[in-house]
Amino acid sequence: MEKKKVIVGMSGGVDSAVAAYLLKEQGCEVVGVTLRTWEADDGSDGRCCDIDDARAAAERIGIKYIPVNCTDDFRRYVVDPFTRDYLNGITPNPCIGCNRYVKWAKLILYADILDAQYVATGHYARVERLANGRYTVKKALHAEKDQTYMLYRLSQEQLARTLMPLGELSKDEVRRIAREAGIPVADKPDSQDVCFVADGSYADHIARTGGAGAALEGNFVDVSGNILGRHKGIIHYTVGQRKGLGIALGSPAYVREIRPETNEVVLCDDASLYTDGILCRDVNFMSIEGLEKDGELPCFVKIRYRHEGQDARIGITDGGLVKVTFKKPVRAAAPGQSAVFYGENGEVIGGGIITK
Repeated sequence: MEKKKVIVGMSGGVDSAVAAYLLKEQGCEVVGVTLRTWEADDGSDGRCCDIDDARAAAERIGIKYIPVNCTDDFRRYVVDPFTRDYLNGITPNPCIGCNRYVKWAKLILYADILDAQYVATGHYARVERLANGRYTVKKALHAEKDQTYMLYRLSQEQLARTLMPLGELSKDEVRRIAREAGIPVADKPDSQDVCFVADGSYADHIARTGGAGAALEGNFVDVSGNILGRHKGIIHYTVGQRKGLGIALGSPAYVREIRPETNEVVLCDDASLYTDGILCRDVNFMSIEGLEKDGELPCFVKIRYRHEGQDARIGITDGGLVKVTFKKPVRAAAPGQSAVFYGENGEVIGGGIITK
């Protein structure tokens, strides 16, 4: 049997290091690649590209290692759209676009250069080829670490060449494997924040990079348009937010809507945040080619990464958007975030960006 050659995306964290280790243990020829996506003002790397830690892990595992610069692509496909979205009053998820257009695109490019059949990552998910011949990602066995939400935009061509060795493992098991193998990042904490915002304040980043009007003050209004007070710039707010509003109304207030055209932030009570339907654009289907024009498909839908999900039905509108109708109303569906559709066995049917 021909030995598999695999390019493993190594971020410098324990998950990708263990993915590389397991593939080597299975007899694969493994090459570790770190995509240097971001350089901070002080010259340090972003949280997703810790080259020193990745190199140390690769040396311990005993595999070839290559750092690759892709800061221009990262800025083009991730940072600039992230900034534009916030300036337009929507809440993006930069990791989703990064996975398809930067990480997988670059890993497969280097796989081709190095004559490797596969790429692999340390994501907690499983790649599966279905009876209809299509590829999808399926939820990890340990739901608390499942990362399929972040992967729904991957193409069929990308999935066909992808391995995810951690899909059946828990985080504790991954750390145990790393310790037993002597991998130096075994106990390194997980990264939580946006990788290119070093201090965790995305609004400050946008204020610095978004131009003169990025943090322009405006009015808080209620759903009828009555002025309630002043806000410090729409980039500081997202749908569903309660903390940090800087306004006292005598009862809890939440962000219901952001209106960049009038520079207004609409506030409401909690009950007004619920909706039983959303529209999605830029939909990518995985387990199926698409939806029938007049048909509806039952599924389970998550509207953000930490959302528990809700039973729903999806269908195509006359304008080509996907309409999601929930069995029970969902709270704070934010334009710019993604809705991901799951089948009954935990496979990703597809997903799209919430537009309304």
